[in-house]
Amino acid sequence: MMLIIWTLCLTLLITCTASNEGGDLHDLGDEQPNHDENCNEQKIDPHDKTKYTDQKHRTGGSCSADEDGTSLVASFEEWKFAEKQLLAESFPLDPERNNFVRQVPNAVFSVVHPIPFETPVKLVAVSQEVLTDILDLDPNVTSGDFFLAFVSGNTFLQDSTPLAHHYGGHQFGSWSGQLGDGRAVTLGEYVNSEGERWELQLKGSGKTPYSRHGDGRAVLRSSVREFLVSEAMYHLGIPTTRALSLVVSNDPVWRDQFYDGHPKQERGAVVLRLAPSWFRIGSLEILATNGEIDLLRKLTDFIIKNYFPDIDMDDKDRYLAFLTEVITQTVDMIVSWMAIGFAHGVMNTDNFSILSLTIDYGPFGFLDGYKPSFVPNTSDDEGRYSYEKQPDIAYYNLDKLREALGPLLDEEQQKQAKTILSGYTEKYKVEFMDAFRDKLGLYIEEPEDEYMVAVLLQMMQETEADFTMTFRQLGDLPLMGSADPPIIDDSLWALKQLNTHRMFPHWLKLYRQRLQKNGDDETDEGRQQRTKGVNPKYILRNWMAQQAIEKAEKDDFSQVQSLLQILSRPFDDQPDADEAGYASEIPEWAKDVRVSCSS
Repeated sequence: MMLIIWTLCLTLLITCTASNEGGDLHDLGDEQPNHDENCNEQKIDPHDKTKYTDQKHRTGGSCSADEDGTSLVASFEEWKFAEKQLLAESFPLDPERNNFVRQVPNAVFSVVHPIPFETPVKLVAVSQEVLTDILDLDPNVTSGDFFLAFVSGNTFLQDSTPLAHHYGGHQFGSWSGQLGDGRAVTLGEYVNSEGERWELQLKGSGKTPYSRHGDGRAVLRSSVREFLVSEAMYHLGIPTTRALSLVVSNDPVWRDQFYDGHPKQERGAVVLRLAPSWFRIGSLEILATNGEIDLLRKLTDFIIKNYFPDIDMDDKDRYLAFLTEVITQTVDMIVSWMAIGFAHGVMNTDNFSILSLTIDYGPFGFLDGYKPSFVPNTSDDEGRYSYEKQPDIAYYNLDKLREALGPLLDEEQQKQAKTILSGYTEKYKVEFMDAFRDKLGLYIEEPEDEYMVAVLLQMMQETEADFTMTFRQLGDLPLMGSADPPIIDDSLWALKQLNTHRMFPHWLKLYRQRLQKNGDDETDEGRQQRTKGVNPKYILRNWMAQQAIEKAEKDDFSQVQSLLQILSRPFDDQPDADEAGYASEIPEWAKDVRVSCSS
């Protein structure tokens, strides 16, 4: 509860001291891609913000690029996974090759082939950026039958070993034992022309040994949401998994969406999604809990070696360094969620990436009106995973990671691990304030900044001002040319709502004074340019996704495709998006849109 308390103190303008004061975070002191033997494999840093903000994305290519810098694989039949498949070759695989639900001991993966759909499939949408920039494929490959069969799970590459991952997790605060990939299959690993290694995974491709009571399928409704938000989050600058494609079938899938005893028939769908790794905190928890310590050490060393290259594998404190890095990157991810108004909805340890990527999109949601207690998941009756509780849940999950690493640490290292984790709170506070200074266009830290942010958030909460558009429209206000109060007309609808608060005129005066501390060269134009780079105009609101879903269910995929394009430029003014109402007040009917864990 420590960070909820701090957040409340912040909005109540009270100076708080963290309840768990402790030491600072611990200080941290080749395969070839399949394109050209002179290309070196590179580690992907999903927390490198420059890769998100640079709008000039590369168009793909191999190491021996054409003169124009592009050299894409023109035929999908010629495209291949990496010769060396690290996951299948590095760990003991489940010896049982028959696909039935069971407990799986002493294994990190089970070999599982996707189960083909029984009805014809249709390609709903493809991310052209993922296709060309990550997979080095020419856009024309999407028109081929083999591509469609591959991304739907109806076929697979001959030399691949499809895998379902064995993991556990704490769900809603309780240990749930073995969970695993209940409807996901990792098809293989691809090393692209930039030397980046990516794992390709189908979600919704049928039963696995980890399906428990499920059917291993995903429905169109949830698949549209995951496909769109994966790409939207990337363009918002948030560490995330990616999505290549979405396909839909006419195979019947029964779901009780709101767990109210009213199941209905929906259509089966598959998303092909990508990540540098799909390991999560639950990957280590299950091994520690089962006492499979040798395998725990093997997996942890594999993760460090392959995804945390700055850590010295010969360092006896490498597990402490690993914990430190995961904490640091998790703070980055959570702050980015909070700054953009995103609520994940189901932050179980089995849904929490070891690389601090946003993964397993289910009942997520973005804030409309600012309501810190916002719970996107109607299945979360206790509000455990509300927007405001996310920093504390992340701490809880990191503590479970610390416990999972316990068998690999000696007594002194276990004490150090607790000290390292105690630095989380202060680091979060610092990064939270940095993020909100950026949203307000403020430069260096000033003593009054916490007060400025606290009062603004309190006013937004009391007036239910729209989170996204309030910050966006603040950047549009002319504040530097005149001492007169700025005119807030109907076009600034979020600020007009905020302006109903009696303290807002006073806050604007303080804000203008604070902006003057940025320097004599501060201008409205400069501030607008800065804030437009961090405050999006377009996010995937639930009502927008719902409209696209309803059309897609009738085989009209136009809105899925248009949203994909619009959300790839969330910071740019787009007349077509404005005309569709995507930057306007939410429709009245949209307030009744609900999402749940059912997918």
